Amino acid sequence: MNNHDLVVIGAGFSGIAMTIAAKAAGRDVIVLERADEIGGTWRDNRYPGVACDIQSHLYSYSFELNPDWSRAYAPGDEIQDYLLYVVEQYDVRRHVRFGADVQQAWFDQETSRWEVAFTGPEGRLETISCRDLVLAVGSLQVPTVPDIPGLETFAGELMHTATWVPGTTAHGKRVGVVGTGASAVQLIPAVAPDAAALTVFQRTPTWVMPKGDHEIAESTSERYERRPALMKALRAKIRTSNESRAPAFVKQPALMKAVSLRARAHLRSSVDDPQLRARLTPSHTLGCKRIPLSDDYLETFNRRNVKLETGELIAADATGVVTADGTHHPLDLLVLATGFDPAAGWKAVNVFGRKHASLSARWDEGIDSYYGVTVPDFPNMFMLLGPNAELGHNSVLLMMEAQVELVTKLLAERDRRGAAMVSVRPEVVPAHMAEIDERSQGTVWLQGGCRSWYLDESGRNRTLWPGTVGEFERRVRNPEWVDYEFTS
Repeated sequence: MNNHDLVVIGAGFSGIAMTIAAKAAGRDVIVLERADEIGGTWRDNRYPGVACDIQSHLYSYSFELNPDWSRAYAPGDEIQDYLLYVVEQYDVRRHVRFGADVQQAWFDQETSRWEVAFTGPEGRLETISCRDLVLAVGSLQVPTVPDIPGLETFAGELMHTATWVPGTTAHGKRVGVVGTGASAVQLIPAVAPDAAALTVFQRTPTWVMPKGDHEIAESTSERYERRPALMKALRAKIRTSNESRAPAFVKQPALMKAVSLRARAHLRSSVDDPQLRARLTPSHTLGCKRIPLSDDYLETFNRRNVKLETGELIAADATGVVTADGTHHPLDLLVLATGFDPAAGWKAVNVFGRKHASLSARWDEGIDSYYGVTVPDFPNMFMLLGPNAELGHNSVLLMMEAQVELVTKLLAERDRRGAAMVSVRPEVVPAHMAEIDERSQGTVWLQGGCRSWYLDESGRNRTLWPGTVGEFERRVRNPEWVDYEFTS
């Protein structure tokens, strides 16, 4: 059947949570997933060393805590296994259409329904109709590839961390890693021991904080399984600790100078060569970019087979890359740890609302949304972890669960009123976005002296929530119905 109550695009953490909530509300839901398995970010990112930088017991659904995490910060495979377990536990899989690559979605004003066109596994174009549309596509799915002339001519192994080819090894190879962000900080210590030579191409040094990762004893996991209240208490403690960092990010960036003392001490104790330490020391304020956590990244630069290269990459050829000083670096394996385009995934869906309003065009213009969920002119359409709903200091799953609850309440209130559509009132969004812009001005992301993927091309924060998780939850879990239109 091609008519459904709700279509969810994407089967990562957000899409799975939305599907579980919709099923609980008795809605007929289908999930369109372009890959052949669930998992999103954790399905795609399989590079050596991949792990979460939020503590395991907080990086999980509040309704399905996991007593069996093996480490304080779970490795990627373990997170994917957790998602696979949740999907089976809540009977989600039968609602998922795998290999469904959405090409376009448009709102039919005559029927007040969404039409979604997608290609199936065999490449055949199909269309389904739904009353409600939820975009759970995520902002970390379209890799950013640096503009290096001749990169396409490189004859060795070339891959982005998000497209790591299973079975790839660095053993005995000359390896180059472009980038020093969160993925690179995890990858580099994992491949360095096997590489014949490893060159790290650094454009901007990054502040690295110690991770404090450790194994979780089996006896501890058994105790959590017997007494779930202990897990909940630990989760609450981690959340509170993470929340305490929010003021330094969003209100008083000067506080970051004190925090950076710990990062400097970590660098000083990890790297032996003072000249190398200087090259690894950032000039921007800690927190301006995402803060990678690692206990062994910096120490890796003490290895004889590891070299830091800070010259600009100006060209590539069949055998390697060339830096601005004219040096040719021969490579067998080149890894791009260059992050993601946060807007590209949303734009790729090609969503058109009332009066042919284009969601892709809205992103290009600097999208205005209401709590990263609703957008004017797009009735019965909702985003999860949309604009200004990501975090720099705590688990983004907390934000996502609050948004799922908001969507569930909006649909229930619409149905209670007997309305056909619900959408945010256009007049309330400008004031909301003005508040986001004003509060962002005082954050470390704008005051810290760097450019990051948090900011759009005009320098506006269109990624992060400039406040605490608790404030966000209070606002979206207690919606003001007057802010929304319920129409026939």
